[in-house]
Amino acid sequence: MPNAISPTLVDTALSASLVFDVAHMFAGGLVLISFLMLYQDRLYALITVFALQAVVLAFSVAWQAFAQDAAHLYVTAAIALAFKAVVIPLALRRMVARLGIHRQVETVVSVGPTMLAGIALVALSLVVMLKATATAGALAREDLAFALSVVLLGLLMMVTRRNAVSQVVGFMSLENGLILAATGAKGMPLVVEISVAFSVLIALIVIGIFLFRIRERFDTVDVDALDRFRGGRW
Repeated sequence: MPNAISPTLVDTALSASLVFDVAHMFAGGLVLISFLMLYQDRLYALITVFALQAVVLAFSVAWQAFAQDAAHLYVTAAIALAFKAVVIPLALRRMVARLGIHRQVETVVSVGPTMLAGIALVALSLVVMLKATATAGALAREDLAFALSVVLLGLLMMVTRRNAVSQVVGFMSLENGLILAATGAKGMPLVVEISVAFSVLIALIVIGIFLFRIRERFDTVDVDALDRFRGGRW
């Protein structure tokens, strides 16, 4: 007669599977929202989707805090929720309103090729990262692969957008991917995460000042127009 499986082992396996599945869902949600950001053609809609990405990031970090039994990651989740889901989107909305750029997001290439390039980058991230982290735990491998996908999609947004504000959103999305990578790889020290959060806020303030100065000087924040002006001066 076969040996009976211990209920404790079954419960442990189910618990581990639940932890992995939920973490996988949140990390995959971040990648999906990155694609939604690439699809947006309005600045306010783009900022709203970025705020949604920050909310999902906060839930992902909080779940990692539970999975790793790391209390300091709850503080990281709270910082992400407060600053990246509330403070930064509100600041970007005020910036867009004061700059008077209520219009479509201009792209270097159309949405279709951009989405195809994004899919290729995600596939590349999965192949490279899963091979590079073959000896790591399954949870860390998946999170790092998805985190690299978010980083590359953020870079893609910065490259394919002409408007400076949308490029700022791409930079912030890239930073969300870095936070996901740090928490998935057992997290950074809390002091480092707090300093990174404040560094991002300072960078946003500096970027805002430069955007207003550029708007006053050139009456546009379209980086393509600025490149043409620079070429004319040369």
